[in-house]
Amino acid sequence: MVDVRGKWALITGAARGIGYLSALFMADQGCNLILHSRSLTHTEKVLKEVKEKGVQAYAVEAELNDLDAIARMLDDIDALGVQVDIVLNNAGLQIAYRTEYFDTPEEDYEISFRVNTIAPAMICYHFMPKMIERGFGRILNTTSGIALEPEQAGYSASKAALDKITIDLGHTVQGTDVMINLTDPGWCRTDLGGSHAPNAPESTIPGIVVGVFVDDKKSGRNLGAQNFTGMTLEDAVKKAEAEFDSPY
Repeated sequence: MVDVRGKWALITGAARGIGYLSALFMADQGCNLILHSRSLTHTEKVLKEVKEKGVQAYAVEAELNDLDAIARMLDDIDALGVQVDIVLNNAGLQIAYRTEYFDTPEEDYEISFRVNTIAPAMICYHFMPKMIERGFGRILNTTSGIALEPEQAGYSASKAALDKITIDLGHTVQGTDVMINLTDPGWCRTDLGGSHAPNAPESTIPGIVVGVFVDDKKSGRNLGAQNFTGMTLEDAVKKAEAEFDSPY
């Protein structure tokens, strides 16, 4: 199992929900953190809390619907002078639920793809070559299990595209200690999932981050968080390595 003490992780969407819980969990493992949100004011609480756990942490901001803002954020991270070993592309946007789905506007697709596909892809493209050069890295891209719902077409299509990007990138590093996998929190009671979702956000721990800790050199998998609910991190890692194989 990977020891993340002293390593640096970037977590997008870290101010609330599953990103917030992931940040606290990673800090408990001794991982230093770069915490993203749309505004630095949003991460003040989580930044304070993770520092109180004894790790180093910075906050960065970017509106993920704005590609120029993403580029500025990546420049800001580079300027910190730290080595990003882990990326948790957690942030996502559910643009709308269209009961009249034949009237879905093109903007649903444009915004969904910028936030849910292009933004995480740009982040992967920025950090993954550096991970390959150093010989270590972990990237987890958050997907969704939503299916057969044209009411959420923009969101679903953008996540399907992210799946494809992740699997294809994973093939290039298969068998190395740079691993890129998918994770799916399941339907949770977050701002995105809504109050009627069956799962508490806490049910995603430790599964939402288990892909950081696996050490079997396999990429392209969907390590869905609900498969590991209630498990210790050690047992979750064993289950992930034993039961989830690459698609190649």
